[in-house]
Amino acid sequence: MPYQTVNPFDNQVLASFEELTDTEARQLLTRAHTTFASWSQTSFAHRAAVIARAAAILRERADEFARLLTLEMGKLYAEALGEVELSAQILDYYAVNAETFLAPEPLETAGDDNAMLVSAPLGVILGVQPWNFPYYQLARVAGPNLMAGNVVMVKHASNVPQAAAAFEALLAEAGAPAGAYTNLYATKDQINLLIDDPRVRGVALTGSEGAGAVVAARAGRNLKKSTMELGGSDAFIALADCDLDKTVQWALHGRVFNGGQCCVASKRIVVVDEIADEFLAKFREAMSGLTAGDPFDAATTLAPMSSQKAADDLNAQITAAVEAGAKAIVCGEPVPATGAFVQPTILTDLTPENPAYYEEFFGPVALFFRVADEDEAVRLANDSRFGLGGSVFTKDVTRGIEIAKRIDTGMVNINHPARLKADLPFGGVKISGYGHELAHLGIEEFVNKKLINVVPIDAPA
Repeated sequence: MPYQTVNPFDNQVLASFEELTDTEARQLLTRAHTTFASWSQTSFAHRAAVIARAAAILRERADEFARLLTLEMGKLYAEALGEVELSAQILDYYAVNAETFLAPEPLETAGDDNAMLVSAPLGVILGVQPWNFPYYQLARVAGPNLMAGNVVMVKHASNVPQAAAAFEALLAEAGAPAGAYTNLYATKDQINLLIDDPRVRGVALTGSEGAGAVVAARAGRNLKKSTMELGGSDAFIALADCDLDKTVQWALHGRVFNGGQCCVASKRIVVVDEIADEFLAKFREAMSGLTAGDPFDAATTLAPMSSQKAADDLNAQITAAVEAGAKAIVCGEPVPATGAFVQPTILTDLTPENPAYYEEFFGPVALFFRVADEDEAVRLANDSRFGLGGSVFTKDVTRGIEIAKRIDTGMVNINHPARLKADLPFGGVKISGYGHELAHLGIEEFVNKKLINVVPIDAPA
């Protein structure tokens, strides 16, 4: 059964769901397309009331929504509550700001033309979303697009089917009409069927670069706008003047938050030689202090991976890295033998000849590099196929900003590993994808910037 809830803490199957038939997929698209005709004509105030109500429901029943995240993908319960709140913040943000973001924009022109740009909704937007942030990812697509007047259909990850259904039910309870937001237990072939259909006007995917390449190619073949938020191998750069103890704690957070399963996580820890030995010792101690266990237990600080396959794949990556010359520093007490746990590990002595040097490690595994100075740190940060995020830790903020400008990624934080907020744009470059989500940029991806020009009747030809 492709769509299943399997608790990664004990690998027990909790629920299974049938995939759509092709006929059902077409029927849901027809419903969405029909709904677009009316939803696109509603006022911003009407849409905002629906989206704001959805945010309020998330907060009112935070425990109910959060528990599904912990059951389905193993997220620490405290982090699950945080994701519910962040998702509510995103919905609220677009409910409040969408009309301003999409207000008609007067254009200065020569002569007597009276021109403006208006933002018109496109139609049905198809989302393909991952399991690591089951509500947050949906809020990033649904909030701006529904407020823009589009309708949304989403194929969520197969291991979070209950969270997917809960988000659809949330919007229906908030007052969205049937077809405004549609959850799809779809097959890969049905995703192709939908992308090929002219009624789908845009595609938004978050996932691996492999999935992104396939979906982007399909969308491109159909001349459809797409956004791709793909993988990352973010560099966490610690300079000699950083606040060492606080920086180590941020490195721990940046590496193991959400079980280390974040596209924008701090995956490569890059430390200047002057403080490298002390940093590594403290970082190893911090990693060793993690407590693996039941993600519902407040004492647990290391969650299981999202699935046993994810854990097995990561362990295979570690083994391959060591066989190619890396050194593995195993941290902490042995993790439980039952469940999708991976031992916290720091990989050192990585060279460009080792395939792991260029790979993304999705889980509690840090790649540690020592460099001579900030120039070498920047060179190493940019020596990657990925270009999602990164961070620089230094007490000299001006210096940190200048270094950040040299890093070839879509996002860089100073003295924080990865800041996720509704009002901060999110997006990458290189094989980390293209396009943006969140902030004002997120709502402008799938609208038609239409020129309306009033020309005097007696204007020259």
